[in-house]
Amino acid sequence: MNAIKRARRYIEQYPMEPSAQILSRLVLALETEHGFELSELYELDLAQFDLAIEILKEWRLDRYYAGKAKLFDLSLQLSQMQP
Repeated sequence: MNAIKRARRYIEQYPMEPSAQILSRLVLALETEHGFELSELYELDLAQFDLAIEILKEWRLDRYYAGKAKLFDLSLQLSQMQP
């Protein structure tokens, strides 16, 4: 399973977890080309940090368009739930 799909599933299952919110902000920053504080990645545990790095690699390849769209949509929904 690719990282984009794993991230989408993780965010769907644990939307209120800080690590899911960090991954969501990373996705939003990548898609909208806005800033992202790299120091946030260091707040992730090792497994989620590795997932974030894999997302960056896959995003660069840009061939998982459908998966990216679903993950971006979910991340946008999560950001709108935040106060």
